[in-house]
Amino acid sequence: MKVDALTCLALVTFVAVVTDGRSSRRRHKEVFLGENSRFKFGGRIDYKLKRQDSTKTLLIKSEQLLRIEEHDFAIRPGFGAAAIPVGIDVQVESIDSISEVNMDFTMTLYLRHYWKDERLSFPSHSNKSRTFDSRLVKKIWVPDVFFVHSKRSFIHDTTTENIMLRVYPDGNILYSVRATVTALCSMDFSSFPLDTQNCSLELESCETEIHTVCVDAYNENDLMLYWKNGNDSLRTDEIVLSQFFIEHFHASSGLAFYSSTGWYNRLFINFILRRHIFFFMLQTYFPTMLMVVLSWVSFWIDRRAVPARVSLGMTTVLTMSTIITGVSSSMPQVSYVKAVDIYLWTSFLFVFLSVIEYAAVNYCTTLEEMRKMKGGKIPSAFNASQAMAFDGCFHDDDIDLTTFHGMAPTLTSNPLNTPSQNSDLRPAEGTRLRRQRSVRENVDLLVSNSYMIDSYSRLAFPLAYLLFNTIYWSLYS
Repeated sequence: MKVDALTCLALVTFVAVVTDGRSSRRRHKEVFLGENSRFKFGGRIDYKLKRQDSTKTLLIKSEQLLRIEEHDFAIRPGFGAAAIPVGIDVQVESIDSISEVNMDFTMTLYLRHYWKDERLSFPSHSNKSRTFDSRLVKKIWVPDVFFVHSKRSFIHDTTTENIMLRVYPDGNILYSVRATVTALCSMDFSSFPLDTQNCSLELESCETEIHTVCVDAYNENDLMLYWKNGNDSLRTDEIVLSQFFIEHFHASSGLAFYSSTGWYNRLFINFILRRHIFFFMLQTYFPTMLMVVLSWVSFWIDRRAVPARVSLGMTTVLTMSTIITGVSSSMPQVSYVKAVDIYLWTSFLFVFLSVIEYAAVNYCTTLEEMRKMKGGKIPSAFNASQAMAFDGCFHDDDIDLTTFHGMAPTLTSNPLNTPSQNSDLRPAEGTRLRRQRSVRENVDLLVSNSYMIDSYSRLAFPLAYLLFNTIYWSLYS
């Protein structure tokens, strides 16, 4: 019994020692890993939290796999050697807006970069790539491509930052971002709204941008930007705009020179926009045509119906002024004449001339009546308003209009061969001469027959406006 008790005591002691040793080794391991993690990652990693967060644990393993801490990613790959080629691939998601007033456009796109950095190569038996988010992007070198002439730009961050980094075992890298850019587009409005605009979004390598000048950028000796698949590097979704039709999308490349730093590769995303005319036909051209035609109605109203013709003329003039003001307020203040300005101001001139035409008719009518009153053809007690009492018009047959006395007689040959005092000046037999009327005589004829002004205007104004429209639409269409 004594031997059995000693044996049991020895077994209990052995089990306690083994258990205590294992616990001690586990505690030492936890302390070592915790201190090592805090030392390696600058005190930003809590080991116990890492054990609970598998995503961050995978990130630590990825950094160890890519040997992030063993290289200086502040400099480009192959520093001191040939320029590193960086391929660009763009997919245009949408063109959000185009502003004529600000002369800019807003575009949302996927910008993808392709390059090779052997410092990030890793062993892989399956030759599969690894995909990371924006947290690893901040720890490695990426080409700093910026948008030239951009006013505003940002990378989408809903629900997380729209950044993707894919690393292949041989060091090839795909870096993709989803961004929205508002960039300048120098527009020419000389043919507005029958115009076609050519806009472009330009990409260039730049590390720091100060007052739109690149400082310490990678020029063509350090970094070479190029379209990865030529013209196929630019892809677009189906884009529908309210005022424009996209005729063509194409990619191009060139060089930009800065006097202080040298030459830089520049890529262009070019697109041609043709404006839809139907909106402006409904809002501008059709109302303008109707106002011009409406101003011609006064030519068929009696010349003595002063209130009717004056009110109609002033209404059309004021309406044309409102249309011109509305179009000008929605356009940039450019220093040259636009196509819509030519049409509006020419139409305004036609409306204004219709008012001036009635002023001339009324003046000539007044002179005609004064002459007839002096000649006794119209009784002094005659009141023109009485003739308008029934139908609002004064008719020409209410007055005895005499023929015009200033008409020059025609000189004809003497058919009876009667003697003449000036036989030497007699024209040859069978001929007839008509003396041309002077300007004063033509004016007197027009004053005496003022109704002829309306008659001529009924034909002259529509023909002139039709000729103007023919020339206008043939030039700008």
